[in-house]
Amino acid sequence: MAQEKKNFMLPLMFVGIMFFAIGFALGINSYLVPLLNKALNISSGQSYLVIAATFSAFLIFGYPASLVIKHIGYKRTMALSFIMFAVGFYLFIPSARLESLPLFLVASFISGMGNTFLQASVNPYITILGPIDSAAKRMSIMGICNKLAWPIAPLFLALVIGKGVHEVQLTDINLPFYIIIGVFLVLGIMALLAPLPEVKAAGEDADSVEDCPYAANKTSIWQFPHLLLGCLALFLYVGVETVALSTLVDYATSLDLPHAANYGWISSVGMVAGYICGIILIPKVISQATALRICSILAIIGSVLVVTTPAGISIWFTAFMALGCSLMWPALWPLAMTDLGRFTKAGSSLLVIAIVGGALIPTLFGFMKDAWGAQNAYWICLPCFLFILYYGVAGYKIRTK
Repeated sequence: MAQEKKNFMLPLMFVGIMFFAIGFALGINSYLVPLLNKALNISSGQSYLVIAATFSAFLIFGYPASLVIKHIGYKRTMALSFIMFAVGFYLFIPSARLESLPLFLVASFISGMGNTFLQASVNPYITILGPIDSAAKRMSIMGICNKLAWPIAPLFLALVIGKGVHEVQLTDINLPFYIIIGVFLVLGIMALLAPLPEVKAAGEDADSVEDCPYAANKTSIWQFPHLLLGCLALFLYVGVETVALSTLVDYATSLDLPHAANYGWISSVGMVAGYICGIILIPKVISQATALRICSILAIIGSVLVVTTPAGISIWFTAFMALGCSLMWPALWPLAMTDLGRFTKAGSSLLVIAIVGGALIPTLFGFMKDAWGAQNAYWICLPCFLFILYYGVAGYKIRTK
């Protein structure tokens, strides 16, 4: 067992860097939303379309990404994703020069392609790298890498540009994006050379179906109701998590709070605190399902506090909402992927497609902000968390009935 853990350690380190890259790429949107809102004189709903463009790629390329993984493996797919990231980031530069919202959306979509292929690689990889009942512990470690990167992205842009969001011109983003492109190309080379063994889930090989009797007689991925409900729960989760992580700079700006970029840390601190609890408690003290139920209740309480407390105070309760979000992703993936057997890659592609929730829900948030104000827009989170609570209580158990 000690040797097994030692063998896991090096792959975990490399995959952790890739989770950081995912968070950094998504965190860029936190800076772009208020910047485009001001620089292009567009509505909040329109500016949140850059997030929608990023996440819409998951809907289109989630399944093709699984086919690519099947043909070239996890590691080469990870390297390919960084090339896509670099192309997308490069297009932000002419987008700024031309002040073109459509071109910004194209750039966001292509970087979203890179994110799709990388997420399709690293999430199932880390889930099946070790025992399934401790997958949430590994995902929590990866979550820390990911969520710390979200607020670092807008702070990095602000530091390199050297101006407040209200003073930035669109072309000021050129230098930081050139730096980001260089770093992501290096990460692509590193992914290709990294010592990452190819892994497979129990029963994934056609000649080992006896390792997963639940999937042995299934003929289609649509015959796994716990997976389908898990996809819906993940769809809603990614949407509300994106709201919790990517709206704070914009919310702080709308409240005229000083140094708005610094508020991006609030949610990330809450999520990292939850991940630390997951690393310590799962699976020895609490199960993955129990963690999901507890976090759903915390998130429900947090979302109610965000919309019912005075505006200047409410922004701090997003940390409580984010704390609830923390272990949802680590718990949902293994609960939904349990007993898929030879359908593991197809199941993971459905879960990757479900990440498109990050396109729809934040965009709805933006238009709700235009109509009813930023604080009231956070009401969109409550019904999402209620369904996730249902999945943690009963939805994932359907396969056992």
